[in-house]
Amino acid sequence: MDLAAKLTAHFEDNIAATQRSMQTLSAPLLRAIDLCFGCVTNNAKMLACGNGGSAADAQHFIAELVGRFERERLPLAGVALNTDTSILTAVGNDYGYDQVFARQVMALGQPGDVLVAISTSGNSVNVQLAIQAAHAREMKVIALTGKGGGTMSHLLQTDDVHLCVPHDRTMRIQEVHILLLHMLCDGIDTLLLGDPA
Repeated sequence: MDLAAKLTAHFEDNIAATQRSMQTLSAPLLRAIDLCFGCVTNNAKMLACGNGGSAADAQHFIAELVGRFERERLPLAGVALNTDTSILTAVGNDYGYDQVFARQVMALGQPGDVLVAISTSGNSVNVQLAIQAAHAREMKVIALTGKGGGTMSHLLQTDDVHLCVPHDRTMRIQEVHILLLHMLCDGIDTLLLGDPA
């Protein structure tokens, strides 16, 4: 095995995945930024959820909103639904793990809020149920998926935004997801603060 060649192949595959995403996701990404901006400037909040690496991405995204991204600004309202172990274990124990995000969306979500639903496959049942709960609460959804979008792609409504990474490999999808989330943050800040000097 030529490890150096393997590493080069990773870099090249990442670059190719990013370029394909740029070609297909630029327009929906602009819509997603507008959705987030409307949310955070209208006394509403962002909710985010995912499993595994997608849970880490959800938490990272909310941290950038509540803290800051690259520039100083007021904190923006957001909650990562995968961070409260007492809620996750109580709901998981009493209702099943499929309900851990949906119950929180029903408890916290309000019309005007936005759910960022992350699943590399688009088939995570608990994320799908969170999307359905968000719609029941008159929320909009930004779905980050890959592998064609899976079942989640069929749950989205006209006003939702689907950012489906055009790749089938989980690590590549996750790498592009974090780029997309950073671009959401940068877009929000640009609309709030203008272009940096």
